[in-house]
Amino acid sequence: MRQKLGFSGWLYLLPTLILIGIFSLWPVVQSITYTLFDYKLNDQQKAGLYLQERFNTDLFQETVLYIDLFLSEDLTNITDSKDKEKVETVLQNLNRVASSYTDNKGIIEISKEERLEINQLYENTKALIEHLTKNYSLTHTDSLPLLVEDIEKSMIPSNFIGLKAYKEALGDKRIHIALGNTFLFTLVSVAIELILGLGLALILNKAIVGQGLVRTTSLIPWAIPTAVAALMWCYLYDGTSGIVAHFFENLGLISQSQNLLLSQGGAMVSTILADVWKTTPYMALLLLAGLQNIPSTLYEAASIDGSSKFKSFFTVTLPLLKSSILVALLFRTLDAFRVFDLIFVLTGGGPGGATETLSIYAYKTMFGQTNFGYGSVVVMIMFVCVAIIAIIFVRLLGKNLLDRN
Repeated sequence: MRQKLGFSGWLYLLPTLILIGIFSLWPVVQSITYTLFDYKLNDQQKAGLYLQERFNTDLFQETVLYIDLFLSEDLTNITDSKDKEKVETVLQNLNRVASSYTDNKGIIEISKEERLEINQLYENTKALIEHLTKNYSLTHTDSLPLLVEDIEKSMIPSNFIGLKAYKEALGDKRIHIALGNTFLFTLVSVAIELILGLGLALILNKAIVGQGLVRTTSLIPWAIPTAVAALMWCYLYDGTSGIVAHFFENLGLISQSQNLLLSQGGAMVSTILADVWKTTPYMALLLLAGLQNIPSTLYEAASIDGSSKFKSFFTVTLPLLKSSILVALLFRTLDAFRVFDLIFVLTGGGPGGATETLSIYAYKTMFGQTNFGYGSVVVMIMFVCVAIIAIIFVRLLGKNLLDRN
């Protein structure tokens, strides 16, 4: 009978729930929030999450300071007394409004009346500068119009866009290519790793001389950090001195060794080969655990019934290894779908986006272009794909366990 947790039971779980909330749930919530905003760090008006219009006091104060300085210097170039009066009036209004925000720093909220006053101040200043630059030869003819535009830029509009970025992502051809590259890399590499990993697991499961040394040696590729392994393969693929590149050229697989990482097909094959070398031991390790759970008496009974080793593999080993294979495929598929460091070091997503996966595209968008809004959308697409893959495998795994029971 299932018992309900009491107050003391929830207290024991509270530290774990807090850690899960901080390190697992909060980053997901934050990423989802970013997707709803046009959040770009390289744009002063979009460098935050603004549901309502805001005012950049620092930019406004600095702009007023320079406009006052430049117009004061150009007063000697203005001959009409009425225009001089207009200049003085505009400067007084600018300094009056700027002085009202002396105690404020950074980006603040303002009222509707304050916003209208600043907009009117911008229109008046813009009209005056256009009139002066048209009728007089000013020292700061080029700088003053740009400074006036900074008054308008100090008003920060809301950058909340809702689901607009998701709609844009659905038509983004680059996302389609990255998604196709991700699936191609995942399917091919995991399939090869399953076949090679199963063969390696069968070898490691045999009682042979030096079994411990063989198992330890086979795990060395998996133990090497991915970035280091990618850099090592980069040297091996180098068209000038890379032994693997020259080996492929001698076999006739490529026309020139320099084309291995510089052609679209060659780059994708190279990344898959490096990933297979790196993670096949991990697949073998997961499958080895399943092989060791199969009783040896089943093989003895199959042998007595006249089954060959080949037939025993399909009638005994594979059926009993099915759950272990599903677990290994689940871990490796999720890991391969999120691949980043191997491709980033080896090809950087090139050439021409031939090896650009979703994680590489998200990185370039978020940290290369500092577009965290759209970059988070790419991350969410990858998150949904990973969730779907996990659900499919868990359903298959759960069904298999029920059948086995």
